[in-house]
Amino acid sequence: MSQNPRTRRDVFDVAGALVGAAAFAAAATPAAARAQAAASSELEKANLELVNAFCDAWSTQDHAKIMGFFAEKPAYRQTELVEPAIGRQAVSDKIAGFVNNVVKFEIHESWARGPMVINERHDYFTGARIQWWHGVGVFLVKDAKIVEWYDYTIELRRT
Repeated sequence: MSQNPRTRRDVFDVAGALVGAAAFAAAATPAAARAQAAASSELEKANLELVNAFCDAWSTQDHAKIMGFFAEKPAYRQTELVEPAIGRQAVSDKIAGFVNNVVKFEIHESWARGPMVINERHDYFTGARIQWWHGVGVFLVKDAKIVEWYDYTIELRRT
């Protein structure tokens, strides 16, 4: 026999509290979900616009403008075959090494989920070992700045 027997009254009290809590949560959920979805979609739209503007900035070959899109402590991985550059100076140095060879980034498709933006694109180069690169960019955006940018190759054409 149990030291602390439960009565039917205890069971009904707990069940009633659970039903009440569930009803309250169900009533509050649609409005909260709509508010959260609206906030997420606005954030996602802003993040997508930021990454698109960043990709457009490459055709200017303006190193300072491009670096202006990054957070104070960014990370950038040029392809899946190399280690990421971590920290503002390391990212700046990596970008400086090829920014003058970029003709443009051509975005084919982009989408955002929360702080993540993913795009499929072709990057075109001149005077470099690579004529074009086709791949996927994955961006982590926080406070309207790119914190991480990792690229993954689908195909490339060497010069």
